[in-house]
Amino acid sequence: VQLVESGGGLVQPGGSLRLSCAASGFSFSSYEMSWYRQAPGKERELVAHITSAGGSTNYADSVKGRFTISRDNAKRTVYLQMNGLKPEDTAVYLCSAKSRTGVSLWGQGTQVTVSS
Repeated sequence: VQLVESGGGLVQPGGSLRLSCAASGFSFSSYEMSWYRQAPGKERELVAHITSAGGSTNYADSVKGRFTISRDNAKRTVYLQMNGLKPEDTAVYLCSAKSRTGVSLWGQGTQVTVSS
């Protein structure tokens, strides 16, 4: 059972990044998927959520209109497209999977740094 994030890095304010989270070892299409982020000294924050079939999404107010979550169940991957990045978006971004029975899985995270 594994979630592996990729796509983080250093980007200038106003730039874009696309994060990916590849899943293995569990029934990906049955799990709801989320992206969280955690900045130094701050609590972990839910950024975006998508239902198992991808029919419904939700976003934190701070990223609405800038970030888009999507998933490809055939590729067992969830994505987070981040546009209009701001310095306050700097954090470790973590992928999470949750089953209907409440089982939660977490990836190790990928660092996103927004700085000029």
